[in-house]
Amino acid sequence: MSPSGGRPTPGSPALAIVIPVLDEADNLPGLLAALAEYRDAGDEILVVDGGSRDASPALARAGGATLIASPRGRAAQMNAGAAVATAPRLLFLHADTRLPEGGRAALLGALDKREWGRFEVRIEGRHPLLRWVAWLMNRRSRLTGIATGDQAIFVTRAAFEAVGGYPDQPLMEDIELSRRLKRRGAPRCLRLTVTTSGRRWERRGVWRTILLMWRLRLAYWLGASPEALARCYR
Repeated sequence: MSPSGGRPTPGSPALAIVIPVLDEADNLPGLLAALAEYRDAGDEILVVDGGSRDASPALARAGGATLIASPRGRAAQMNAGAAVATAPRLLFLHADTRLPEGGRAALLGALDKREWGRFEVRIEGRHPLLRWVAWLMNRRSRLTGIATGDQAIFVTRAAFEAVGGYPDQPLMEDIELSRRLKRRGAPRCLRLTVTTSGRRWERRGVWRTILLMWRLRLAYWLGASPEALARCYR
């Protein structure tokens, strides 16, 4: 962590982008190309591989990222990336998500004022309901102060370490991290929009996925274990 608690020392990276992957060869080249602005600014780009069987590791290296091997599991992978990062600010980014123009300046400015935050999200896909799903996600997040991984959560290293990082659980790790961070302060909800793939909704069926996620989230709030919810999700 930087001596200033949230700002880099001169010559050090301002931001570390942690990208958990598992068989993401189709998405990695485009994502890493889109992060050129961040790489040129000296930010750390950390791809954390959970045991891919495709070309993801080779593509990560070819795209100029630092490759980290980790046990499989999004929470474990993101914690592994954060442990290697040296920057005082962290951004957790899914491989199928693209950051908006101006996103870097916006999130760095946000972290000068608050300890954590997230972007709005737009879901890319053919189904007309995906726009409605994204609107509900953004609206719910503003009302509750809870963010999801699709919204590209960013946080100071000090706050991330203070809450113990991502919890060691197979599902709802982003919800639980948000809960812990929220106890320290409200998130900065940026109006800028990240674009994420609607592949999981379209693959499983949009209505079926909506109902499943509502059911799982309600069960989690009522105290169901993440392990049981993960079995149901799979």
